[in-house]
Amino acid sequence: MLSDPISDFLTRIRNASMAGHKVVVVPASNLRLDMCKIMHEQGYILNYKKEETENKQGQIKIALKYNPVTKQPAIRTLKRVSRPGLRRYNASDDLPRVLNGLGIAIVSTNKGVMTDKQARQEKVGGEVLCLVY
Repeated sequence: MLSDPISDFLTRIRNASMAGHKVVVVPASNLRLDMCKIMHEQGYILNYKKEETENKQGQIKIALKYNPVTKQPAIRTLKRVSRPGLRRYNASDDLPRVLNGLGIAIVSTNKGVMTDKQARQEKVGGEVLCLVY
């Protein structure tokens, strides 16, 4: 049993990206699908697809994105902020700005999972899940 499924999700993406893999497979959940959607919209991954498995949970196949010239991964850093031992909640005006707006923070709010920029526009705070840049 995993004590922190979000950290496991981020670690699988980070390890596959550093190893140069084209696709990484992670167990599916609604939160992970929302995080994949945000990373896809922001241009950090090429695509993602949920597939059914024998158990009812399913899995998500994530196509990682690399620079075509330098072969560097699009995700340079993937850092977990809020963790089970120390939850990090921020108000909308206290949300972190990642690399002065070049990166994103994924925030879980009462209006759903969104980026820090969207949360500021909607004036909602929440739990800062991770930083991506």
